[in-house]
Amino acid sequence: MTAPAPGNVHPIGRASSAPSLDPIMNLVADGMNQVNAVILDRMQSRIPLIPELAGHLIAGGGKRLRPMLTLACADLVGYAGARHYKLAAAVEFIHTATLLHDDVVDGSGMRRGRKTANIIWGNSASVLVGDFLFSRSFELMVEAESLKVLKILSGASAVIAEGEVNQLTAQRKIDTSEEQYLDIIGAKTAALFAAACRISAVVADRSEAEEQALDVYGRNLGIAFQLIDDAIDYESDEATMGKDAGDDFRDGKVTLPVILAYARGSEEDRTFWKAAIAGHRVSDADLAHATGLLRQTGAIADTLARARHYGQRAIDALGMFDAGRAKAALTEAVEFAIARAY
Repeated sequence: MTAPAPGNVHPIGRASSAPSLDPIMNLVADGMNQVNAVILDRMQSRIPLIPELAGHLIAGGGKRLRPMLTLACADLVGYAGARHYKLAAAVEFIHTATLLHDDVVDGSGMRRGRKTANIIWGNSASVLVGDFLFSRSFELMVEAESLKVLKILSGASAVIAEGEVNQLTAQRKIDTSEEQYLDIIGAKTAALFAAACRISAVVADRSEAEEQALDVYGRNLGIAFQLIDDAIDYESDEATMGKDAGDDFRDGKVTLPVILAYARGSEEDRTFWKAAIAGHRVSDADLAHATGLLRQTGAIADTLARARHYGQRAIDALGMFDAGRAKAALTEAVEFAIARAY
């Protein structure tokens, strides 16, 4: 893909007012009503536990950023049809299914400030309802009547699963490389962002170049989003993150801040990190010590800098599109993702 013209590059900066998702939410408000209607309809089942459990997570306060991206990108490329509503719902079902499975794998107790489904209904029910939502997502893909869309979203689903398995194999391994970490988040997070954006250009019959531009936008936004999440896991609280601060630390997840701090630390620091990631140092005092090491080594600051880099790449990918409300909203969505850490 060719680089956008310099005049179209929008640098990430410190705005006088905090970036928000309001522009993209206002842009897609009517469309999201259509998407929400599809979600509500397709999560129903003759088995009462399925809509009860699925509804707990779907109605749990998430911003539904991924389906909003599908709708906003459709607006950006001038799509005037209705197929993207079902596709946006499919994207949300894929995301919700992965969250249900993740919480089981991680043994999580909180998500978005509420008890997780696996805590309320048990692991078996959470896994099976996640499978149900995956199945519903594929039904919706088929109804879009586009083999290319089906290939993109089904491919993304497979990549997400690979990323989760890759993360599982890296759990509690302090020697996880930065390359493996980026491969993990590129799969488990960025792949769905990329697919959610790209399919809008497909249903609009736009050029391959526009498809790729939206893919690049979504992929880089997804990486930036995850990097910010990993950084603020050590700096935030339940009110901000929807989970307890330090969950990644206690779960033995080797994220980029930890990789950088371990590489830069003294022998004493490395001994601490080895014990912590192995699950032997998980007290509040240990978390405070870990956070101190992350700050001292510049690991958090550098993780945020990497996130800004990927965010800028996402914004630059929009350079080929005309200025307008959709482009401005997609740009501010990136800025919002980065600003969550400040």
